[in-house]
Amino acid sequence: MSNRNWNQTLFIVFIIFACLLLQFLFTTLRIRELVRPLTSNSGENTSRHVVLISQELDNPYWRSIEQGAREASKQYGINMEYLGPFRINPAEQTKLLEKAIAAKADAVLVQGINDLNYRALIDKAADRGIPVITVDTDEPGSRRLSYVGTNNWEAGTNMGELVVQAAGKRGSIGVLVGNEQADNQRLRLAGFQSVINQYPELTIADVRSSNISRLQAARQAEEILSSHPQVGFMVGFSALDGVGIMEAVSHVKQREVSIFAFDDLAETKEGIRHCSIASTLVQQPYQMGYDAVSLIHGYFQGKNPETAQHFTPTSVLNRQKLTNGTGSNCQ
Repeated sequence: MSNRNWNQTLFIVFIIFACLLLQFLFTTLRIRELVRPLTSNSGENTSRHVVLISQELDNPYWRSIEQGAREASKQYGINMEYLGPFRINPAEQTKLLEKAIAAKADAVLVQGINDLNYRALIDKAADRGIPVITVDTDEPGSRRLSYVGTNNWEAGTNMGELVVQAAGKRGSIGVLVGNEQADNQRLRLAGFQSVINQYPELTIADVRSSNISRLQAARQAEEILSSHPQVGFMVGFSALDGVGIMEAVSHVKQREVSIFAFDDLAETKEGIRHCSIASTLVQQPYQMGYDAVSLIHGYFQGKNPETAQHFTPTSVLNRQKLTNGTGSNCQ
């Protein structure tokens, strides 16, 4: 073969080799581009797993907490799991907390239930590096990271001031609490008593528990009204108490009773519209859920909560506010 032909052959081989090299390079770059999104997605799939354990799964109040928690979880890329008993059951809440710890959740949001075993489980979670935030009701004495919810003492004093304003510093009051053992109920009652006790002619005739049941609220309220005919004011410190008291009052003929409720259930607001309920103190469950997840996100980023208690606001809802100022307050 002549030198000229040999050179041409080498040149062709070089061109072929260069083309193959370029093709390999382009293929490698393309594979990297395809793999990059998969790597990113795998990071999302291994996002933090936070468990929210409610008091009652389909309770509207706890569904509002869930909505706030989900909104914050979506914002921070957190995988949130919502659990709870179908009916109020502290033993079931305890089991769900045990399971969350065993499953090595990255964080747990729970309602305090004022129970020594429950407190021990919260401490166990802390020992295992699982931060716990109490929502709605605190678990005092535990190693929870923070409490997120209403300042219940202050809510009780606010309720006391509403009754004082309506009663003119004189009268007899019947009181319902949702659960005598619950920390939030005890604090509300204590705050309320601290205000009422300042007025010697304003007295609390009776305090009973509704066990967070509308039926029990109605029954207990009717017994208070029957046993204490002088009672002209009734206060309920859990969401179902107001509508239960309203039902009891409807059974007492020729009796005028001013009702002060808690939270803004649809029936409570309807009672306010029809002047059956004077006013209600409204909590912010959505904000509780949102803020609890936000605190957990900050903790994941190395920021401890600034305070051991993160209070969400309350507001007073009466007929004037409910009707946007078009209706006067009930007389």
